[in-house]
Amino acid sequence: MEKKEVIVRTEKLSKSFSVGGKQQHVIKNLDLEIYKGDFTVIVGSSGAGKSTLLYMLSGMDKPSLGKVSYCGVDITDMNDDKLAVFRRKHCGFVFQQIHLVDSMSIMDNVISTGMLIGRKQKELKAKAMVLFEKMGIPEELTRKFPAQISGGEAQRSAVVRALINDPEIVFADEPTGALNSAGVRSVLDVLTDINNSGQSVVMVTHDIKSVFRGNRIIYLQDGGIMGECEPGRYVSGDKQRHEKIRKFLEDMGW
Repeated sequence: MEKKEVIVRTEKLSKSFSVGGKQQHVIKNLDLEIYKGDFTVIVGSSGAGKSTLLYMLSGMDKPSLGKVSYCGVDITDMNDDKLAVFRRKHCGFVFQQIHLVDSMSIMDNVISTGMLIGRKQKELKAKAMVLFEKMGIPEELTRKFPAQISGGEAQRSAVVRALINDPEIVFADEPTGALNSAGVRSVLDVLTDINNSGQSVVMVTHDIKSVFRGNRIIYLQDGGIMGECEPGRYVSGDKQRHEKIRKFLEDMGW
């Protein structure tokens, strides 16, 4: 089997918080490798540390102990300015909270991150329109402001914003949580498409339809990895693959 290239690696990663004067350990001495080109899905019960892990993998949060490296470069001790530049160049983010800027149009929200790293506005708008179309968002809606669109439209717009810089890796925290079935399908289809084109995706989810899109599924429990499943690439209607995932999740108690 061909050895996969590691894009993100953690070493003895730990995160704890002080709650009522006591230390609460959320992630505990976790060693993990995220492989380039994989669609990695992280699942587990509520409070297992999934979102905390995702934020540390992406450099959005710092560990209490241990380190995170990206393509062999340790990002753990980077200052905030260096981390911001790193994230703009290499990463895309889809959060549970949408974080669109109220005073900017949907289009300007999307292209602003690209303009921060020197990309041309005309090029970014053309790229954005292709992505908006895939998300089922008409051109006239892109001229509106966040308060003028629905929550589902805002979430799909946030996905477009995450993809506008052609990031090497996309981190998604419950990206389908606020969507109807059509919206879920459009977001998952776009994430699957970019993954098939070589971009890496790391997604935290509670949604079984989202889990089925991963070619690597990691089950997190009590701050550590309880089990993994590698069912192969997503193929619509592949019942054998779906059954393998379903059985894995059942064994994990999910």
